[in-house]
Amino acid sequence: MDGVRIVVPFDSLVESVLSLGPQEKLRLWRILYEQIAQWEEELLEEDPVVRAEIQEAREAYLRGDYVTIEEYIARTRKR
Repeated sequence: MDGVRIVVPFDSLVESVLSLGPQEKLRLWRILYEQIAQWEEELLEEDPVVRAEIQEAREAYLRGDYVTIEEYIARTRKR
């Protein structure tokens, strides 16, 4: 099913958002938050530095060179 695309000036969009009630604003905020988080994740996955760090972490894990969260907590409590 094809959707209909409309063009709304940004200022009109802002005015519409400002006129929303608290529950509607919260719903919109959640939608935007999810979209931004997804976009950030995709952006990070494309970053060569981040990709190298992820690969390095995976290799360390396969070598057994890691600390479980329980071990980390136990170590920090001893200090």
